[in-house]
Amino acid sequence: MRTSEVLIIGGGAGGIAAAASIKARRPSTQITLVDPAHEHFYQPGWTLVGAGVFDKTQTRRPMASVIPAGVDWLQTSVVSFDPAQNQVQLADETSIEYGQLIVAPGLKIDWDAIPGLNEALGHGGVTSNYRYDLAPYTWELAKQTKNGRVLFTQPPMPIKCAGAPQKAMYLTCDEMAKRGALGGNTVEFHNAGPALFGVAAYVPALMEYVERYGIDLRFGSKLTRVRGEENIAEFTHTDADGNEQVTETGYDMLHVCPPQCAPDFIKASPLANEAGWLEVDQETLRHTRYDNVFGLGDVISAPNAKTAAAARMQAPVVAHNVVVALGAAAGTAVYNGYGSCPLTVERGKIVLAEFGYGGTLLPSFPRWLIDGQKPSRLAWFLKERLLPPLYWHVMLKGKEWLTKPTIK
Repeated sequence: MRTSEVLIIGGGAGGIAAAASIKARRPSTQITLVDPAHEHFYQPGWTLVGAGVFDKTQTRRPMASVIPAGVDWLQTSVVSFDPAQNQVQLADETSIEYGQLIVAPGLKIDWDAIPGLNEALGHGGVTSNYRYDLAPYTWELAKQTKNGRVLFTQPPMPIKCAGAPQKAMYLTCDEMAKRGALGGNTVEFHNAGPALFGVAAYVPALMEYVERYGIDLRFGSKLTRVRGEENIAEFTHTDADGNEQVTETGYDMLHVCPPQCAPDFIKASPLANEAGWLEVDQETLRHTRYDNVFGLGDVISAPNAKTAAAARMQAPVVAHNVVVALGAAAGTAVYNGYGSCPLTVERGKIVLAEFGYGGTLLPSFPRWLIDGQKPSRLAWFLKERLLPPLYWHVMLKGKEWLTKPTIK
C-alpha cells in the first residue's frame, strides 16, 4: 500500500493551488496528487473563447506542466474513500493511506440530465461555453445567426460560475448588435431561478443591458429536453404556487448551461452531505466529521459561489490549516466566502461582481478605480490581460497576492 503525508484528490485549480501553497509554506511536505487528466484547463477563459477574444488553445496546458515541483502525481482516478482507516481506493486497484486528505475534484457537469442534449450539441445551433471544444461554436453562431430565435438557459443552482450563462448571452448580443442583426433576432433567457443574479447590488447594471439588448427574461423556466432534429427546446415553467407547465420553443441558436452536481464518487462516499457535496465547515474548510480531511473548490458544501476566484482564496486557507495539522504552523485560517464573477456585459466592459457569504460585497479595488456595480473598461482589461497570467503564474505557483488568509 502506498502512503502519503498529504493526499490531494483533483488536479484542477483548487488542488494545484493548494499543493503549491503547502509547498511554499513547508517545502519538505510529501504530497501525492491523484488526477487522471492529461490536460489542465483555464475554464474562466472559455467565456472569451465563445466571444472570439481568445483562441481555445490559450486555455489549455499539459497537466504535468502545472503540477508543483516535488509533488508526486498518480494519473488515475478515485473509486472510494475509507476515512475511518485514512485510506483511498484507486482505479488501478491499489490503495493509498494518508495523513491529511484534501478533496478538490470539482463538480460533475451532467450533460445526460437533459434528454436529447448530448445528441444535439455541436451542430444545428446547439452550443455551450461549458465545454472546451464547443466554446468556439458559440462564437460561430454569434457571428452568423440572424432573423431567428436565440435561447440561453440556466439550470437550478448550484452551478459553476453562476454568471456564465448570461455572460455568453451579453457577448453574443453585443456581436449581433455590431453587425446589425440584433433587431432581427428574438433573444430569451430561460433561468430556472427567480432572479437575474444572486447578489441584488449588481442587478441594476445588468438590467440596463437586458433592456439594451431587448432580452426576454423567463424566470422559473428550466430546460428539460432538446429535440435537435426539430430545433425545438422543451421548458418546464414553475410559477409562484408551484404549478408546472411544459412549453415548446423553436430555436436557431441554443446556448445551454447544463445541470451540475457533485461527482458520483463523492456522492457515494462517507464524506458527502445529504445533497452529495463534500461536507466542510464553511470557514475552516475542514470536514465536519473527519478532522484530517479538508476540501476546496466546486465540490464543497459551503454556500459560496463556485468560481476560480473562490478556489484562489480557499487554497491558502486549506494550505495553512493542513500545515497546522502537520505541526508546522499555528492558528486557524478562515475563509469569508469570497467569490468573483466578472460579468462580461459587452466586448470591452465588465460588471465586476465580488462578494462573500450572505451577499456581502467584498471589492478588491477602491470604487474610484473599479466600481463593481457599474460596467468598467478596466475590469475588462483585468479579465482579458491580467487574470490569465495571474492564474498560471501566481495562483498555481502558490504565490498569494491579495489572498493571504485571515488567521484566528
